[in-house]
Amino acid sequence: MSSLIFKRVINNSFLTYGVPRYLASKVVKQTNGPRVALSTASVNANKDILHITDACVKQLKKVATPDEFLRISVEGGGCSGFTYKFELDDNIMEDDKSYERDGVKVVTDDGSLELIKGSYIDYQEELIKSSFRVSDNPQSNTNCSCGVSFSVEL
Repeated sequence: MSSLIFKRVINNSFLTYGVPRYLASKVVKQTNGPRVALSTASVNANKDILHITDACVKQLKKVATPDEFLRISVEGGGCSGFTYKFELDDNIMEDDKSYERDGVKVVTDDGSLELIKGSYIDYQEELIKSSFRVSDNPQSNTNCSCGVSFSVEL
């Protein structure tokens, strides 16, 4: 089944969704706000990508040395089944995948990538907490309220 890549502008950022071709017109009609439906570009081209937000880039430039990068891993546990783990690291392993944007690097291992591919790596500042986050994870079917853990449908 062919798919369209559907983009919607939210808070001056494009969110990208893989939408089955037969649903694309319904989704575009039902979605509020500016949107663009693209041609049948391959959704698979973006499925293994981690998207790094501007806020993540800005924070990594503040806290990481030039040799360090943000490592994201997924571990079992948490209230929803899996937990995101973030740490600054300077050692790349053989099975790591690396993603770079504007001079910063985000790295994850193959196993974790399977559970977060297509996600956005973000940094959010709130009144009581500031942290790196994985958002819009297409592999996740539920998240805990704090955004640290998630579950997947197997």
